[in-house]
Amino acid sequence: MAKLNLDEIKSFLDYKADLYENQNFIESDPISIPHLFSKKEDIEISAFITSTISWGQRKIILKNAKKIMKMMDFSPYDFICNHSKTDLIPLSKFVHRTFNGTDLTFFVKSLKNIYKNHNGLENIFKTNKMSENMADSVHQMKKIFFSISHKNRTKKHISDPLKGSAAKRINMFLRWMVRSKKKKVDFELWNSINTRQLSCPLDIHTGRVARKLRILKRNQNDFKATLELDYYLRKFNSDDPVKYDFALFGLGVFEKF
Repeated sequence: MAKLNLDEIKSFLDYKADLYENQNFIESDPISIPHLFSKKEDIEISAFITSTISWGQRKIILKNAKKIMKMMDFSPYDFICNHSKTDLIPLSKFVHRTFNGTDLTFFVKSLKNIYKNHNGLENIFKTNKMSENMADSVHQMKKIFFSISHKNRTKKHISDPLKGSAAKRINMFLRWMVRSKKKKVDFELWNSINTRQLSCPLDIHTGRVARKLRILKRNQNDFKATLELDYYLRKFNSDDPVKYDFALFGLGVFEKF
């Protein structure tokens, strides 16, 4: 495509973000799973688990996320807080790509620790609102998440930007929790984090589109690339840079841009 200047790219992405951020987006997206619930804790727990397994084919992600919710009797908060050892047995057979029953069982135990001893998920992600991004908070959150006994294999399922990861799935989860619910897609469930601190969930689709638009030059989809993309998206909208996730993802997945 012809080279656009930054004003033209902003106008283009504003248009596409408005086009895709609507309720029609929900049905085929992993965010549809937390939309099954109305209670704060059910929404955030289902969102956290769903985002964790959000890689691969979207239909399979939705199928397996629903399978987990069914194993929790579609009451994830109650299950997390009140499960017995017997309740955990069916979880051992779960498999989604490299995320297996061992991982899922640990996630349940860790989330119980977080809700019983750390005042819940929002509290362990809470950050200084003056922080530029969520990298330090995600790093600290991971420490708390794995502060109870765990198998080393499970640690790979939560990324750490301070160790170089783009942390795409955690950034997606944070977008769901923090951004405005005005368009009825994201939840605006947490007010302890400012939308200006969020980073775009960087994956193969958003990265490819960003590079075609020349707002991302780095070849790897890593934390440095996330910071580079953040720089441009915050130029376009400093208060809500992650609204452009809808544009970049929609262009990449639905339009094969």
